[in-house]
Amino acid sequence: MDTPSRLILPAAPSLVTAHGRAALLDPDGELRHLTVAEARAALRDLPPPLVVHEAATLQRLDLSIPVLDLLDLFAFVMPAVTAAPTPSGLARALDFDPPATIEAAAALLPDIAIALLGRLDQSASLPMNRRAAGLAALMGEAGWPWAKPVAAALGQPAARPDRAALRLGMILPEWQEEAPRPPPSSYPVPQDAARGRLADLLGGGAEQRPAQSDYASAATAAFAPPAAEGVPHCVLAEAGTGTGKTLGYLAPASLWAERNQGSVWISTYTRHLQRQIEQESTRLEPDPARRRRRVVLRKGRENYLCLLNFEDAAAGARGYNLVALGLIARWALASSDHDIAGGDLPGWFAELFGSGLLPQIADRRGECIHSACPHWKRCTIEHVIRRARGADLVIANHALVMAQAVWGGLDDSSVPTRYVFDEGHHLFDAADSAFAAELSGASMAELRRWLLGAEGGRSRARGLARRLEDLVAADERLAAPLDALRAAARVLPGATMLARLGEPTAALDQIGPGAAEAFLTALAAQARARATAAERESNLDIEADLYPAEPELAAAASDLARDLARLEAPLTSLRERLAARLDEEAGTIDSTERQRIEAAIRSLKRRALDPVASWRRMLAAVNEAPPEPGERPFHVLFIRQGRDIALLSHLLDPTEAFADAVASRAHGLLITSATLRDRTTAMDDVEQDAEWQRAESRTGATHLAAPAIRAAFASPFDYPAQTRIFIVRDNLRETPEALASAFRALFLASGGGALGLFTAIARLRAVHARIAPALDAANIPLFAQHVDAMNNATLVDSFRAEQNACLLGTDAMRDGVDIPGNALRLVVFERTPWPRPDILHRVRRTHLSHGDPKTYDDAIVRLRLRQGFGRLIRRAGDRGVFVLLDRAFPSRLESAFPTGVTVSRQGLAETVAAVREFFAADRASA
Repeated sequence: MDTPSRLILPAAPSLVTAHGRAALLDPDGELRHLTVAEARAALRDLPPPLVVHEAATLQRLDLSIPVLDLLDLFAFVMPAVTAAPTPSGLARALDFDPPATIEAAAALLPDIAIALLGRLDQSASLPMNRRAAGLAALMGEAGWPWAKPVAAALGQPAARPDRAALRLGMILPEWQEEAPRPPPSSYPVPQDAARGRLADLLGGGAEQRPAQSDYASAATAAFAPPAAEGVPHCVLAEAGTGTGKTLGYLAPASLWAERNQGSVWISTYTRHLQRQIEQESTRLEPDPARRRRRVVLRKGRENYLCLLNFEDAAAGARGYNLVALGLIARWALASSDHDIAGGDLPGWFAELFGSGLLPQIADRRGECIHSACPHWKRCTIEHVIRRARGADLVIANHALVMAQAVWGGLDDSSVPTRYVFDEGHHLFDAADSAFAAELSGASMAELRRWLLGAEGGRSRARGLARRLEDLVAADERLAAPLDALRAAARVLPGATMLARLGEPTAALDQIGPGAAEAFLTALAAQARARATAAERESNLDIEADLYPAEPELAAAASDLARDLARLEAPLTSLRERLAARLDEEAGTIDSTERQRIEAAIRSLKRRALDPVASWRRMLAAVNEAPPEPGERPFHVLFIRQGRDIALLSHLLDPTEAFADAVASRAHGLLITSATLRDRTTAMDDVEQDAEWQRAESRTGATHLAAPAIRAAFASPFDYPAQTRIFIVRDNLRETPEALASAFRALFLASGGGALGLFTAIARLRAVHARIAPALDAANIPLFAQHVDAMNNATLVDSFRAEQNACLLGTDAMRDGVDIPGNALRLVVFERTPWPRPDILHRVRRTHLSHGDPKTYDDAIVRLRLRQGFGRLIRRAGDRGVFVLLDRAFPSRLESAFPTGVTVSRQGLAETVAAVREFFAADRASA
């Protein structure tokens, strides 16, 4: 590629690594294929090389050297644009043909660098690049190797460092307050109108899907006006993969919002699906400006950039922290919503600069000072909250909806009346997380930090007194409870104690002298006393029953409860004093000050009073009489010891709390998923009714005042023609070598495009180490959770970018991978995914199984198998194979798979041959 004279590319080699080998393009143009040892030796005599993803590249060489990471340059040049962090990912983002080998990738890296610098050259006059050269120079002072090439490309090779480029609070636009939206009316959505809206969204040339239209029609029942108080309309709609449920519910939801001038909240379980739903909304409103008003993606505050925290971090930043903040500043100018967790900030950013940076510059739960913040009018978080109040559709997640339920509204009293819960099979887990409680060293230390702020070290955390200093200045009566609170908060353990928790167990008796430390020591002693020798010797967490509690633990619980009561008193006084001021000055206090006080009252309740009250209830339970064997509990309390020590409390049935706090207070809700019910095979009426009842139990619908409306829509895919299922009957559990040989043979037979799912991290790592060389020799990239220096989202993006790659993962990959097409064509389960036999599962299995624990376990396994199998076929033209490497797999679980697909039980050799033959036609046509 010809390089324009204005562009300066450092004289650097290019390096691409694979498992056990590397491709190195010397500065003089010689391309070498090297072993790991040869690459390490060669790089000692060369300048820093061009690479893609420094951490992953150098991890494969077990090397630590300076590099020029093209991801750094990409993040500067193309902020708020996501790309897979591989040579192929960057190639696609820049409209290059993706390289087919690591040698081709190494040869392409200089062209990628020149293309990126060329984009800066062409866009130097754009407003967002006004301070770009000065920012690059500032980053150059901190050691950023791309500073000079970037400044030259911008036409300012002599630019001076410009710290003003980091002052986002002065650069970003302000939001404007708007009048609150009136309450919505209650007009229903006619079924024919929903079908018509769906047809409009699909367009004239769309594939006809009768089931999708029927689904949209059935969903309208969730938008009917309520007939009685506390009796919402609940629709349970199971829609097989390929039905098109997203547009199916967007049609009636958007109609209801327009007809009634109200908001519908669409909640899902994963960040990925939130973004996917947002992308589908472009059909609803193609104009970006209008869509921004009508559709808002909403997450919890801790997912967003906080300008005040960013300002604090930038003030003292040096070295590569300053480089990272410079790239964040570039991203902030281009981002649509400043979502740093699953938004348009690339997921690999934290992998380049460490996982600790983003939490420091995000909003921290309960720490926002709202109108007292100098950046409040430019705060994206506040803007998103206000946009959501007036939006037709708010795309949220189950965690945020549950938090609203726990706290009675987030940031304001705006609580929706209409919900769509996509991925409804996860409602049980989401409610379980939201309504659980934890009394641990970490949770107590976090509350201490929230109350007292930084206590030494380099932390910039503000304590409560500093956050409320403007309110204290206006009301001196707040000073006394604040002083009392500072003294009482010191009963909580601090960061020093947390460090000691990670020390050998022999030192637990020296954690500290306070009541909290004594309680944690007693928890750990009881857990270890009741563990088996194997559990104590392993590196895994230890779980133990709370009951019957040892006398030392009961006494320590009483002491800690007294200390927490002394902490609760000034917290209550402070909150009451703030509430009294609102009452006393009702006629004179301005709206900004009122909002500030209301926010402080909410924060005190959520971050301090509620946790302390919950902890006191748990401590009181320690001294209660233990439940009788077989007695149905309301809460399940148990101990967990790992890097931290915790007393945990879970509701036996969290969907009951969900139904009470969320569903029964709504007017209508649609709960939908491809896997609401347990079985997919043909069932008679009695069996179908039993499966619907179990679905109602898992989603909380059984706890509502009126029965749910049931609807089911079969997948349009021809699974018998498009898929194959094999259960390998060879015994592959005897050795890691046998298991690895199976994965290697299957992955090679499919030519890649494979997802391997494991129930244990140790087995995943063992298989990865053994199959990586063979796959690499076949030019099949291999990515692995818990092995590669990448987070889950980055691994999936990289897997998707490399058409013939393979990915190894655990549970998170089973539910989180959505890759249509040929990039995912083989799913291999390492063994039957039985539920983990922990204490919580034991209790729920006993009391929620309706007298049949085996059925309870089987239902969980079938759901996991259905989710795994569902990764294969995402479009009508997809083809795929599902393999389970477990000869002990019970035939009764085969009902997890679609009707008509033959489940073949055969040896590994026959399975490998069948996989190769199944995909042979695809390779021939390609």
